[in-house]
Amino acid sequence: RVEANRIGYPALVRPSFVLGGRAMEICYDRSQFERYVAEAFIVADGQPVLIDRFLEDATEVDVDAISDGKECMIMGIMEHIEEAGVHSGDSARCIPPFSLTQPVLAEIRDATRKLAARLNVIGLMNIQFAVKIESDGPQVYILEVNPRASRTVPFVAKATGVPVAGLATKVMTGLTLAELGIVSEPIPRHVSIKESVFPFRKFAGVDIVLGPEMRSTGEVMGISELFSMA
Repeated sequence: RVEANRIGYPALVRPSFVLGGRAMEICYDRSQFERYVAEAFIVADGQPVLIDRFLEDATEVDVDAISDGKECMIMGIMEHIEEAGVHSGDSARCIPPFSLTQPVLAEIRDATRKLAARLNVIGLMNIQFAVKIESDGPQVYILEVNPRASRTVPFVAKATGVPVAGLATKVMTGLTLAELGIVSEPIPRHVSIKESVFPFRKFAGVDIVLGPEMRSTGEVMGISELFSMA
């Protein structure tokens, strides 16, 4: 309660070390917080329960990159179509980004390279950012950094035509990005959209409102020269 009051509402309650955002909830007041934190402690099974500030009205961004320990090359910047708060596995996303400004993209690219260097990543990494319009302009927040492959890799590979997983594997065996001919970020001229597939027809009565707990069981992809068509 003390931490929730210090952070303020809405607050994000989540058990650590769970997959798919299980038992992760957005709490808008104290009664919600007390109800959900009890469930989170059960799911956490002795592990810590994390309480974070929730960024309302923010745009979530996924970045997949490959680092060889010296150079880091971004493979794809994906702008989510739903606002932050929907699990990244459930959200629709677009390559290339459709509304982010060039200064924001430059900051995201710079942060990605610095994180790869600081964490000494060799191979794939995935970073989840949030962009929120504050009183002094757009601010970029880091939500999560994972020095591993993410579920986004197949989408990035199909959208860009670059064999991302294969290249990352070769980097992990000791080859450099330069030796593999990866010298620039692949930015396709077409628009690719990933949309999630949900099993709601098989589960009558289930709540279909999306949130931080993942519910999708698959995904589909659209490609077009136009954002509206993709």
